[in-house]
Amino acid sequence: MRTRLTDILEIDHPVMLAGMGGVSYHRLVTAVSEAGGFGCLGASTMSDDELDAEMAAVREATDKPYGVDLLTAAGDQTAKVERIIAAGATVYVAGLGVPREVIDLCHASGVLVMSMCGKVRHAVNAVEAGCDLVVAQGTEAGGHTGTVASNTLLPLIVDAVGDRVPVIAAGGIFDGRGLASALTMGADGIWVGTRFIATPEAHTTDGYKERIVGMAEDETTITRVYTGKTCRVARNSYTEAFEASGAQPEPFPMQFVKSMNDGANHLGAEGSPPDLDPDKEFWPVGQGAGGIDELVPAGVLVERFVDEAEAALARAQGALG
Repeated sequence: MRTRLTDILEIDHPVMLAGMGGVSYHRLVTAVSEAGGFGCLGASTMSDDELDAEMAAVREATDKPYGVDLLTAAGDQTAKVERIIAAGATVYVAGLGVPREVIDLCHASGVLVMSMCGKVRHAVNAVEAGCDLVVAQGTEAGGHTGTVASNTLLPLIVDAVGDRVPVIAAGGIFDGRGLASALTMGADGIWVGTRFIATPEAHTTDGYKERIVGMAEDETTITRVYTGKTCRVARNSYTEAFEASGAQPEPFPMQFVKSMNDGANHLGAEGSPPDLDPDKEFWPVGQGAGGIDELVPAGVLVERFVDEAEAALARAQGALG
């Protein structure tokens, strides 16, 4: 399955692992890249030393392309981007803003810049600033997300900037039908988060994967209680108490620190921290969790996405007679 995305990233399949902070570490990134997709480290919760170690672990395990995702809203990312370039990553993914201060730096070193977009104007601004790829992320997505649904947002962004850069679809995609749908609307590939959390390779606290496997599609909520920004997560007593109180969150990133101090945020930890409470914990989850009922190795998932997409496209073609 060849698209502009597979050509520009030099990969086999138009399936990208979302750079989920606290989840997308080297084991998951390597598994996706080795399977012919594109793995992306979620570095928003990593220290500089941890980022260096994770990038080294990826490069030790595979020579396939990979990227690194950081939050532009966390401040000037120049120092971290310099580390990314030195470590041989091929794509810098910017969340929560357009990283204008590092685009030229990346391009001078042959690194592509990708921007997460929840509105058409976000995509236009990103392309005009020099970003090479944009992700059209619908509100169904887990983690930091906007308010526009994928089936509306994706074709609008394709119409606005798809003639200039590849557009990648995100939000609520949990199997190959999502890839097929994205391609028919003009996308060049998909950016998948929640489905890859439910894999043996994902880096998570205990209970996170099992929560996803057991969820219905309506058991998520969008809240500011964990980070200060709108974030789709698994609904629990902590989110419900915050919404019922009418309290106002602190600005990002102070609210992130507050939720950590409350013992409700262990993002980046693995296993079972002593104060982990599943009914309080910060577990970003998309609405696609309703379609996930088992843990599947990440490499197998990449192949499934492609096989299922080909089958779905063949069924659609059959409708034309």
